[in-house]
Amino acid sequence: MARFWKAVQWVTEAMKTVGAACLVAMTFLTCADVVGRFFGHPIFGSVEIVAFMAAASVAMALPYTHQVRGHIGVEIVFRLLPERIRRILEAFTNALALILFALVTWRMTLYAGTMKSSGEVSMNLELPVYLIIALVAFSFFVFTLMILQDIVQSLKNTDDA
Repeated sequence: MARFWKAVQWVTEAMKTVGAACLVAMTFLTCADVVGRFFGHPIFGSVEIVAFMAAASVAMALPYTHQVRGHIGVEIVFRLLPERIRRILEAFTNALALILFALVTWRMTLYAGTMKSSGEVSMNLELPVYLIIALVAFSFFVFTLMILQDIVQSLKNTDDA
């Protein structure tokens, strides 16, 4: 089982790197497009490419952000609660998040299949839309695995205590 979680960790790190690369590429592409527009030669399809990269970078950052506890939380009130109540609330929150993101992953996967079978493409570059939807679904799947890992780890910690 430790090998599985190491593989998930590796995928999370790779996704973080690809997401960061998308952000850098978005910056360069936007700058190049602005300069090109100034000289009368904009980059065709840059808006679509930037939109796809934005969706990819946000989705790919989710698992890593969860891992490092980078999401916004209400810590002020949470810290005042007794340890036992905090553990119960954390378990409840993780269980709800696991259910929610498992459902989102499932529905996004179905949606990607629907878009693939319909042949939907982007307006200008005619890129297949299902690819970005499938990428987001995969990112949500890895995110769901990270939430599951938190639940498993908290159960191990409860058993040790």
